[in-house]
Amino acid sequence: MVSTVTAVAHRGDPYRARENTLPSIRSAVERGADAVEIDVRVTRDGVPVLLHDSTLERLWGHDVRVDRLDHRELTGRTGGGVPTLREAIAAAGSRRLMIDLPGSTDASVRRIVGVVGECGAAGRVYYCADTSAMLRVRAADPSAEIALTWTTLAPPRPVLLDAVRPRWLNYRFGLMSRELAARIHADGMLVSVWTADTRRTMRRLTGYGVDSITTNRIDALRALLADSPGYEAP
Repeated sequence: MVSTVTAVAHRGDPYRARENTLPSIRSAVERGADAVEIDVRVTRDGVPVLLHDSTLERLWGHDVRVDRLDHRELTGRTGGGVPTLREAIAAAGSRRLMIDLPGSTDASVRRIVGVVGECGAAGRVYYCADTSAMLRVRAADPSAEIALTWTTLAPPRPVLLDAVRPRWLNYRFGLMSRELAARIHADGMLVSVWTADTRRTMRRLTGYGVDSITTNRIDALRALLADSPGYEAP
């Protein structure tokens, strides 16, 4: 039996290059990622940029919110280290991008989805986040591919699934089981898990039949999948 698992690089390749930067994305692509997960926020003047946290403090040493800086100010404070979404799309080449939307608003989601469309990348981008963010994506782009992040074993209500229309359910890896994966598949969706970084966990998850694994160690996941009997890259 041939199995297919999408290998997703979490924020690029953060053990080799700073997360959510162009070197990190390029490193993940070089090491065989099928997709790269990135976090996108919007500056004060409406430029989508890559940053997980609401402030620059952890990565760049400035305790200031990104949404209170215009893009020129952001560039100055980080030496140009925080890339724009346009730059990230170009850096990923033909690989897919999984865009997480922390701190989303109606306006920020419309802008992010708009830039994806302007770059001609809608066919290789999909979105993940909580229900409110994914409802915003669905409103902004009725055809968008969505991975609904779900953090409880209680299944999403049918009315919610009808509104969001996710292709994937995206779970923290510790919640996943063979039975849960089978239930999601029976409901017609794909199974995505995050963030698995040990070979033992990766091997267990592939045994459960998940369709996608997000990891900080893309080289380890790629090596494990390559050694798996019957594995075929997506």
